[in-house]
Amino acid sequence: MTPSRDISRLIEIMAALRTPVTGCPWDVEQTFQTIAPYTIEEAHEVADAITRNDLDDLREELGDLLLQVVYHARIAEEQGAFAFADVVEGITRKMIRRHPHVFPDKDGNVTQPSKGTWDRIKAEEKAERAARRPPEEQTSRSSLLAGVKAGQPALVRAMELQRKAATVGFDWNDPRAVLQKIREEADEIEAALDAKDATELAAETGDLLFALVNLARHADVDPETALRGTNAKFERRFGHIERALSAKGRTLEEASLDEMDELWNEAKALEK
Repeated sequence: MTPSRDISRLIEIMAALRTPVTGCPWDVEQTFQTIAPYTIEEAHEVADAITRNDLDDLREELGDLLLQVVYHARIAEEQGAFAFADVVEGITRKMIRRHPHVFPDKDGNVTQPSKGTWDRIKAEEKAERAARRPPEEQTSRSSLLAGVKAGQPALVRAMELQRKAATVGFDWNDPRAVLQKIREEADEIEAALDAKDATELAAETGDLLFALVNLARHADVDPETALRGTNAKFERRFGHIERALSAKGRTLEEASLDEMDELWNEAKALEK
């Protein structure tokens, strides 16, 4: 098959992958919910390529992210909600509408750029979106927490939700009280493990993570930065295990857990 630079070919490929019987079994069974984690992952990989200034990788990662958009649009089209063309039309209208200082209106007039114009357009768009929502959801949008953006990474959003609630006094007064909450959540996770309840285990794990973010907030620690640091530390120490084993002519698969644990502690000692 000859590669194409035409977006319509990518849309056709996705349609073929999603076609029952003749398509890919894995692709056919996917839903918005199962694909969403991949969408977030691809967005992070785009950001990582930018951070590394790797433009070849960026090109590839942008393609992977575009595939996610096509994927979601195809699922929506199958449900009769909207198609990829509607996504394109929507963002096109929005960009033109938000830049009246660049794109003239129907009378050919161009508006001088100003902060007031931008705020007015954003407010109009927000009101239009609110009007399309069911009455019960519109009520929830008046909540104190409604202003916390839903599209943020979960750790960041947890921090913002907690900060917003704290403005009206819904907060812990002592970091040690948060630490006690963390211990309670850990006990509940243990109970879920004993009960072999996967659903409860997932919920309690989320509660523990939320409590840990709360502790980070009270300790004036950015949880995302802290976790990135720990990830980097884990990579360094695991890399030491791999190098030490390789120097002995051994592989990870051949090493015992006790041996790897000893090398892990060796790596920790070298960092001190």
